[in-house]
Amino acid sequence: MQISVEVSLYPLQESYIKPITQFIERLETHSDLIVSHGIMSSTILGDYQQIMAILTTEMEQSLKAIPESVFIIKLSGGCR
Repeated sequence: MQISVEVSLYPLQESYIKPITQFIERLETHSDLIVSHGIMSSTILGDYQQIMAILTTEMEQSLKAIPESVFIIKLSGGCR
C-alpha cells in the first residue's frame, strides 16, 4: 500500500538545524522513497511497510542522540 507521510522534527536545543538536516539526509539515502522538504516538514512517499520500518530506525537514532526532541507525523493513504 502506497502512503504519504508528513514528518517534522523539533530538537529542543539551541543548535537544531544540524540534527534536522542529518535526519532528512538519512531519509534521502533510501532510493525507494520519494522525499521532499518544506520549511516546517518533509513529505515521504512510498510503501507503508518500508516507510514505517525506515522511520522507526531513523527516529530512534535521532532520539538517542537528542532525547529532548519532538516528532510530529501525519500519515495518509489517500494523498500521493
